[in-house]
Amino acid sequence: MTKVIKRDGSLVDFDKNKIVNAILKAMKVGGKISKSVAEHIAEAIFDKYRGAVEVPICEIELMVFNELISRGHKNTAKAYEGYRAIREYQRNITSETESKVMEMLGNNSEYWTSENSNKDAELVTTKRDYMAGILSKDLSKKFIFSPDVVQADREGIIKIHDLDYSLQHLTNCELINLDDMLQNGTCINGVRIDKPHRLITAITIATQVITAVTSSTYGGASITLTHLAPFVRDSYNLYLKKYRERGLTDEQVEKFAKEDLQKEISDGVQTFNYQINSMCNTNG
Repeated sequence: MTKVIKRDGSLVDFDKNKIVNAILKAMKVGGKISKSVAEHIAEAIFDKYRGAVEVPICEIELMVFNELISRGHKNTAKAYEGYRAIREYQRNITSETESKVMEMLGNNSEYWTSENSNKDAELVTTKRDYMAGILSKDLSKKFIFSPDVVQADREGIIKIHDLDYSLQHLTNCELINLDDMLQNGTCINGVRIDKPHRLITAITIATQVITAVTSSTYGGASITLTHLAPFVRDSYNLYLKKYRERGLTDEQVEKFAKEDLQKEISDGVQTFNYQINSMCNTNG
């Protein structure tokens, strides 16, 4: 069995399917050719090196590239070459990660001391956050994004936003649709929450929604307080009903209902401010 010498010096069995897969992945950026052509290239490589015990990986890659060129598939050959370069970059990420971490810990880098004006770069908690971000960026490039996407980001064609949180699958900033969640009900931590019937209940649910959403995201969250307005009317109608059932006059009913509503609004604002300023999510 022909052995392939990898870049780290280790030996693996020759597997033509790895070449087929590499060419097919490269075709995402280059011209299209059939899978049968890729398999034929792999077979040609196998035939050439059948008698060899050890074959360097770079020789196999060069033969694939030349074969694609000779067949007139220049775009695919170029894409294959770019794909291999990015795969090499992804394999070397570990050493780059170590260098970045050591640079950050050394406190000698202007970049890390000014990376975020809202953070003190000398605090241990900030350093831990930066270290996690460095690892997340590099592992995301290695395991989440495909080589063509990494290459496009590297060349400035696209920008992968918030790479330091990509590994955790966190999104950045949210505009929370309170109207839909309050009017139609929602789920918080797997529990069904039905439409509230009072303002104070709607406000409490709103703060719980904000906490739940921001615990799964990175960045800020925005809401529209006007989505709470319909529940002011709902509470008022409940108070009207309560005092009418007591047999009071219309004037008394309206007077007491407005007084109770005023107190509920005041209590609701206090509840909202207290909850938002005291509840912590998983991002702090």
